Amino acid sequence: MTSSSLTTADRADAARRFRTALFVDFDNVYIGLQRLDPVAAEAFATNPAHWLSELETGTDSEGEFSRRFLIRACYLNPSRFSQFRPNFTRAGFQVVDCPSLTQQGKSSADINLVLDAVDALAAPTQYEEFVIVSADADFTPLALRCRAADRRVTIMTASPAASAYRSVADHVITADELADLVTQTASTLAVAAADTVEQEVAPVADEPVTVEEPAAPTTRTRGRRATAPAAAPPSSSAARRAVLQRVQTADRPVPLGTIAQLAQKAEPALLESRWDGAGGFLPWLARTVPEVGVSSRPPGFVWDANRFGEADLPGAVTDTASSALQRQVVAVTDTPGLSASNYRVLLTALAADLKAHPFDRAETSRRVRDACRKAGAQVGRSTVNFVIGGIIFAGLELKPTTRASDLALAWADNVVGLCRGARMQLSTSDVAAIGAWVGGGLLES
Repeated sequence: MTSSSLTTADRADAARRFRTALFVDFDNVYIGLQRLDPVAAEAFATNPAHWLSELETGTDSEGEFSRRFLIRACYLNPSRFSQFRPNFTRAGFQVVDCPSLTQQGKSSADINLVLDAVDALAAPTQYEEFVIVSADADFTPLALRCRAADRRVTIMTASPAASAYRSVADHVITADELADLVTQTASTLAVAAADTVEQEVAPVADEPVTVEEPAAPTTRTRGRRATAPAAAPPSSSAARRAVLQRVQTADRPVPLGTIAQLAQKAEPALLESRWDGAGGFLPWLARTVPEVGVSSRPPGFVWDANRFGEADLPGAVTDTASSALQRQVVAVTDTPGLSASNYRVLLTALAADLKAHPFDRAETSRRVRDACRKAGAQVGRSTVNFVIGGIIFAGLELKPTTRASDLALAWADNVVGLCRGARMQLSTSDVAAIGAWVGGGLLES
């Protein structure tokens, strides 16, 4: 039996789960998306973990499949796009700096990408699929080489690609499809297709919440405290268990698309039955798993309402028009996305609590959380714990004489340290801006 026959058999046994090598020509894709959709370009560059998770499953003419990205490589010109490097590093990519080597400004991304892909073809690991994220027709010979080695080829383009380049691929994700992919979650698309209403759920004091069905298609409703969780329909018991197990064991809110896919995997018939008659994923989730918290605002998250709240959601700074620097700090370092005013409330409340009570991490975080909410700042307990941990790691001792400004300085130093550890390039003004933001204005003279 030939090695090719063995590979085919292995694929059948693997239930269409591809061992995948992913190669991203960053400059080509980012510039192409900038022309098509600047919002999509920023989403592609700042949140690669999101669109990577969207690519983990798919459907083609042979049915459904999943991918395991064994190689994640991103090639970018550091002189132009170094600010995006930490985002890809954090998402598990090997980032290869490809500086300009010519007077025309062309980088060495093409040759580095091709060399690495050819090495992957010859590697002991049998990569079954090569995903090339670029519209550059120069990669046509590489795609032909992959096909000749009996490997599946997927091309993702961010601008018009030559027909010869497209024709050598088993699957092509067009620029429009790529823009949709990087800006929307799979569950959001499913809800839109079902013509259902987005529903936002706000947890109340870290207690279980539920979502009420809207009275009309245009009505938005917010969750209310659940007095008795509704019994799950028998047909949704497996999906309900899968969702609860995932959110209750997660150390942070889970992306909405991940939960939707998990429910579908547990019960494949849900999609065909229009989510068990609910009409869409969000209404199904509200009816079947009422004790979780949900935010449908893109990219959307689901969380254990006993441990987290909306203030614990990553990726956005609340209550203020956030800057690009703030958004990147949140995305790259997991720094809580609070506004400067909410940080001021949190740090002031922590200083007051230290003055009134001996420091105890669990009890202090609970009291500070309650004090923040009493002051009108929606700050989750995990957020308080994150800030306290950062202050401690910065070397500040938490004692009754600790002032709010001391806490602010230590916390700001910690955040700047996290940024530098993630290889973010910070100017003096960037450091000052981060201090003014996470210090809640307490560092101003």
